[in-house]
Amino acid sequence: MKKLVEDVHGEGLVALLGERVTLYCAIYIYSGKLVGVNETFVKLTDAEIVYNTGSFTDKKWETAESLPNDWYVQTAMIESFGILK
Repeated sequence: MKKLVEDVHGEGLVALLGERVTLYCAIYIYSGKLVGVNETFVKLTDAEIVYNTGSFTDKKWETAESLPNDWYVQTAMIESFGILK
């Protein structure tokens, strides 16, 4: 049996702290500056809900609505994430 056991600090969401990220979640797509991460939630500032991404090569979302305050997203709902726009 082969096992790989490695504890890598500073990867995943933690590595993206301070960056503008896109979170593909079970129902919605969120975008904003990632300012907080824990095991249950992430915190976004300057957050938006993205309704239509448009082309990924475009600098802005085709259709997105700004959220009025900082926004918290449950990590259990995040399917994928990264820097996109």
